[in-house]
Amino acid sequence: MRCAYCTLRRTGAIREASVGRNRYCAECRLPVQCAALIAPYGEQARYAKPIAPSNSEVDTLPTSDYRRAWHPGGTYFFTVNLLERHGNDLLTKHIDVLRDVVRTVRRRHPFAIHAWVVLPDHLHCVIELPQGDADFATRWRLIKMGFSKALPRTERLSGVRAKRGERGIWQRRYWEHLIREEADLRAHMDYVHFNPVKHGLVTRVRDWPYSTFGRLVALGTYPRDWAGGDVPASVGSE
Repeated sequence: MRCAYCTLRRTGAIREASVGRNRYCAECRLPVQCAALIAPYGEQARYAKPIAPSNSEVDTLPTSDYRRAWHPGGTYFFTVNLLERHGNDLLTKHIDVLRDVVRTVRRRHPFAIHAWVVLPDHLHCVIELPQGDADFATRWRLIKMGFSKALPRTERLSGVRAKRGERGIWQRRYWEHLIREEADLRAHMDYVHFNPVKHGLVTRVRDWPYSTFGRLVALGTYPRDWAGGDVPASVGSE
């Protein structure tokens, strides 16, 4: 089965990789079902301007042993989830805390933000590390730790987490994908910004307030009405 997004962009992706119940395009590494959702908007997005690396403010294929894709100065797509996802809105409820923590970490450990979206229980982003720097693990550790420390201890803890002195807010692991080319970058940027529509939180991308889409519209990267029509009938949740 061909990934609908890559077929539209004529990258020739014809293989899939399976991880558990999920199927991923072997070319763009996006979930095949999700790629089909953003494919109808590819004609608008294919002329989007790539973002130049900058420090201004403005679902991936996991490996079985969670080895990290070390690539100094690389651009990566990340998915980071809360531990309890059902009915959990901590990230949007405390969006200002998250923003402050990210700003603090970026001052100490710079990285450029190409795309970012925060949903109630998880976030997706495309970030670029400085040349010669591959330490995204430290950045995520500090972001997760800073956010957790700012919240009251009201979550339920497993015996293991309590014994280790851990909080019960974030999943320990996250998924990342190394961006290899411009088409790959655009596919993941589109996926990031379309995610609130995919999850049924809004019907138009521009209506979700917790993403970089508005800034990218101002920069001319996306038209304001990108993915702004009717929600495709195939839209579902993860």
